[in-house]
Amino acid sequence: MMRGRIVGAIRDWFRAKDFLEVDCGALQVSPGNETHLHAFKAPLVNPDGSSEDRYLHTSPEFACKKLLAAGEKRIFSMVHCFRNRERTPLHAPEFTMLEWYRANEPYEQIIADTVGMLKLASRVSGNALTWRGKTCDPSGEAEYLSVAEAFSRHAGIDLLATLSAEGADRKALAAQAEAQDIAFAKDDSWSDIFSRILVEKVEPQLGQSRPTVLFEYPAVEAALARVSPKDPRIAERFELYACGVELANGFGELTDPVEQRRRFEADMALKQKLYGERYPIDETFLEALETMPEASGVALGLDRLVMLATGAGRIDQVIWTPFN
Repeated sequence: MMRGRIVGAIRDWFRAKDFLEVDCGALQVSPGNETHLHAFKAPLVNPDGSSEDRYLHTSPEFACKKLLAAGEKRIFSMVHCFRNRERTPLHAPEFTMLEWYRANEPYEQIIADTVGMLKLASRVSGNALTWRGKTCDPSGEAEYLSVAEAFSRHAGIDLLATLSAEGADRKALAAQAEAQDIAFAKDDSWSDIFSRILVEKVEPQLGQSRPTVLFEYPAVEAALARVSPKDPRIAERFELYACGVELANGFGELTDPVEQRRRFEADMALKQKLYGERYPIDETFLEALETMPEASGVALGLDRLVMLATGAGRIDQVIWTPFN
């Protein structure tokens, strides 16, 4: 019942701000091209019996950006998404993603929207956000913390010292991790070590008592975000945390199709190496980037937000028909 009330309040919030709700199809040529996201394949059989590979989307992002390229200005989507290899108290193979985009509006506005969404859910439920003994009250000011500041504060790591405009220095990060007694495998890449530190040392400290906006991600960890004009080592990417749980991931959107293709191809080459598979690149998405306006956008896990607003301990407790 609380899920229904929160969803209704979210739709009212977007309508009041002149957003259009869009309903994006789940069956796509490409499910997304991030290395560690795993899709469900759904072969399309034509009337003549021939078949073509299709996938259930992992996010409506590509479709939403095509709509921005077609002229929409403010859009939101609340749709089912599908991700394989994801079943934990915080993950479900089928879940609801809330995404919204603002054309020609700054990245900072999307961050403010996202913090406001936590306030809205808390106000509707009448509760602070809670999860497994941790509490976060979004009614006050959120904490704003750059990724570099978070690594320094919570892990004793000078992250920017391992980055340059050309990329990341695996040896430099490994040396710092070893000095802090952070375990990692010999064949772990810079990205692997970064993720270990983030998950083990940083994330559990975020969103305690108040929400945390973690921003200025390393550019090498922001496949769909534009590089910051302030520093080529970082990108306009943020995540929002409450009770140590990641709730949202947003970007100042990359609109350069040549750079986007380069990133996709690099990620798919790594996916092939790690998992023995790769996904097609959606050529119509890259074509859309050529005419897409400057924009910012964010994806928020609706089920996780409801879970924290109701104090549920597992994501399947707030999904009407959870996968069994």
